[in-house]
Amino acid sequence: MKDKEEKTYPDAVSYDVQAFLDFVSLVTSPYHAVLAAKTELTEAGFQELALGGAWELAAGGRYFVDVYGSTLLAFTVGAAGPLRMAAAHTDFPCFRLKPQAMEAEGAGCGLVNVEPYGGMIYRTWLDRPLSLAGKVVTRGSDPFRPVTHLVDAHLPLMTIPSLAIHRDREVNKKGELEAQRDLQPLFALQHLEPGETSDWISEVFGVPETPDDLLSFDLMTYPFEQGCTFGATHIFGEDGPAPEAGELLSSPRLDNSTSVWACVQGLVAATNAGVPDGVRLVALFDNEEVGSCTKQGAGSAVLMETLRRIYASALVAGWDSADDAGGSNGADGSRAAGERLAAALADGFLLSCDVAHGDHPAYPSKSDPYVSTQLGAGVVIKQAASQKYAGDAEAIAIVRALCEAHAIPYQTFVNRSGAPGGSTLGSIASALVPVRTMDVGVPVLAMHSARETMGTADEGALVALVRAVLE
Repeated sequence: MKDKEEKTYPDAVSYDVQAFLDFVSLVTSPYHAVLAAKTELTEAGFQELALGGAWELAAGGRYFVDVYGSTLLAFTVGAAGPLRMAAAHTDFPCFRLKPQAMEAEGAGCGLVNVEPYGGMIYRTWLDRPLSLAGKVVTRGSDPFRPVTHLVDAHLPLMTIPSLAIHRDREVNKKGELEAQRDLQPLFALQHLEPGETSDWISEVFGVPETPDDLLSFDLMTYPFEQGCTFGATHIFGEDGPAPEAGELLSSPRLDNSTSVWACVQGLVAATNAGVPDGVRLVALFDNEEVGSCTKQGAGSAVLMETLRRIYASALVAGWDSADDAGGSNGADGSRAAGERLAAALADGFLLSCDVAHGDHPAYPSKSDPYVSTQLGAGVVIKQAASQKYAGDAEAIAIVRALCEAHAIPYQTFVNRSGAPGGSTLGSIASALVPVRTMDVGVPVLAMHSARETMGTADEGALVALVRAVLE
């Protein structure tokens, strides 16, 4: 048999595959996604600002703001220059625990009372070892200041068992699952008694020491299995900047860890050699999977308020000429700040990053017959006449020009005509912050499955594009 020709990829898209997989293994909840991003940004010299604190911005400064634990905005401010931004979301489809969750039971066994979060492919969560992560909130000295603990069990704790085919002969023809009946995870052979959920959480996570101090929790399931590359053809060989890796990558939470990691890596790389002129900002929003309309979502005021604070700062005011009417104080100063921001938005750019649909090899009829989107063929420019994906002709031209200037492979996605398709945060954010925006992402198969598949090299293309936007 003739040897298969090895694929080669431009140096621009080479990256550390294992570092990416390690990052995905850390982001087991939106809170842990923010924590992982904060860790990488801190190591790169970024400084944390309090959401409710006074900000004193310095020229060349690198900053990030934690928004309620599950959203993060990171930015740099240089000399006078343009506004360039990238955004992604930190959440993913999963099962979230209800109150008194551990006290459900069936056939004498302990079940977990959960509800679906986001648009899940239910059947992919069956018969997998599942763990729990999120936050536990305990009593503080002040009722308005409870204590929050991030937790991750790092253990297989439960599974959702299928019903045997011998008891459901139609399962491969129908396979419909009802969330309350069929999707409650099994975690013990004996069920807990009423009131014992707090004891179980305290025992598994080590907090709180006194179960009565547990006031609330936000815990979610995640597949315990780790991501990996696979495939007979390997890329990024021994002499490259990354370990040898299969050309395909399978992992939980590719939607949207791919974009979170790309935004963080792109921002760090773009500022390594010095802070660029203007404002560079990355926004990592929560709750995209349920519509974004929360205080920490892309449908909130948080991005615009952050930009207002940046452009009202004395540092940015110093961009104005000395004889600029109004200066930086008082009512005239507020007008000047508003005008600076309006001008920045009019000339600015936002790259909205979320996964895209790759053409499924078994379902070609689900794709557009003329516009192909392939795994391993580069970052995807996502277009929709409905504007469910943000973008216009100029935004497309900008992304294509950047890709061509930096040798970044790219392609296009459109929905098959008549198919509604999906949506993401780009259109929501840009309706509130009127800046030219383009939706892009890494193409995947099995989007919203418990485990998704992508082309390994595509992550490097997305990182390179985010870097090109932010440099």
